[in-house]
Amino acid sequence: MTLAAFACDPAQSRGRRFAQAPAPTRTEYQRDRDRIVHCTAFRRLVYKTQVFLNHEGDLFRTRLTHSLEVAQLGRSIARSLQLNEDLVEAIALAHDLGHTPFGHAGQDALNECMTEFGGFEHNLQSLRVVDKLEERYPQFDGLNLTFETREGILKHCSRSHALDLEQHEPGGVGRRFLARTQPSLEAQLCNLADEIAYNAHDIDDGVRSGLITLEQLQEVALFDDYRRETLAEYPQLQDQSQGRRLLYESIRRMLSAQVYDVIAATGQALDAAAPCSADAVRQMPPLLQFGEEMRLKSQELKKFLLQQLYRHPQVMQTTGLAQQMVRELFDAYLNNPQEMQGRFLARSAAACGAADELSAAARVVADYIAGMTDRFAGHEHERLTGQRLLS
Repeated sequence: MTLAAFACDPAQSRGRRFAQAPAPTRTEYQRDRDRIVHCTAFRRLVYKTQVFLNHEGDLFRTRLTHSLEVAQLGRSIARSLQLNEDLVEAIALAHDLGHTPFGHAGQDALNECMTEFGGFEHNLQSLRVVDKLEERYPQFDGLNLTFETREGILKHCSRSHALDLEQHEPGGVGRRFLARTQPSLEAQLCNLADEIAYNAHDIDDGVRSGLITLEQLQEVALFDDYRRETLAEYPQLQDQSQGRRLLYESIRRMLSAQVYDVIAATGQALDAAAPCSADAVRQMPPLLQFGEEMRLKSQELKKFLLQQLYRHPQVMQTTGLAQQMVRELFDAYLNNPQEMQGRFLARSAAACGAADELSAAARVVADYIAGMTDRFAGHEHERLTGQRLLS
């Protein structure tokens, strides 16, 4: 496929932190994607959840299925815009590698535990995974991914963390958060594909769980437009026994409409801005976007999901228990680091005598907990406390 002038060309990559000879049969971004798929953190995503915790059912989305959906949506849009599909896929598959067990509940609890030690950001943790925590190669820590993939993984970053990144890697992936520039279009696309994917699958999982209903969703224009369109074409789906077909077809049409909207709106923005290169894109305002009407409808859907699903009493109850587990695991490991396994125990021992010993030890604990699956965290919490909070 011919790439647009503003797409990231693997032949023009800013390269890897540790120089390596090119692969004979793969581009640099294809090589990144393959390294991500084969890494340990990627496999763990199958037992890390989105909204519903792992013990609540086998059919709800996990971080793995979510990442695959983001990659699929991203590649579809990238193809139409002549962006680099392989780079989009690599970023999409890696963007959640640093997520804690128990979804955003676990992340919030771990950030609270780390308040005095630099905090915890899941995007920054994803970068730590691919830069430091994966141990696969004899020459270096991490996966040694290209700048462009690492840039896309780091979706958000606080100024303090960006300053730290800049100190260790001048002009690297932290610079744009200080200079207030943009990432590549491929990275911008993954951000939006992430939003499209989780809005759609949270509707599906929410209805499947019984926490939200098709009747409630009629209040949301972005969904209801396509529900009514579906019923107009397939009136037999009004039968209650056909509810799953109605839901799936409505979501399918909603997803397609969002994809086509992004392609059209971004195409217009690119025509107006006329960037001549991937670096020119970085100096411009965000160009990968919804049209205004779709943007407002998407915001309305996110507000609905926040109020009706994420803050549902049943979700909040399990969220509270999950956060308790993370806090108690953190305290247990910080006070008794010998309870950690393998290399994390060795890293904890190495933290002794460091300039900021307690902060270094806390970061090891945060890395250990963040890498856990829901199941392992539950088993560890029960082993250490004698309590089974989630059955």
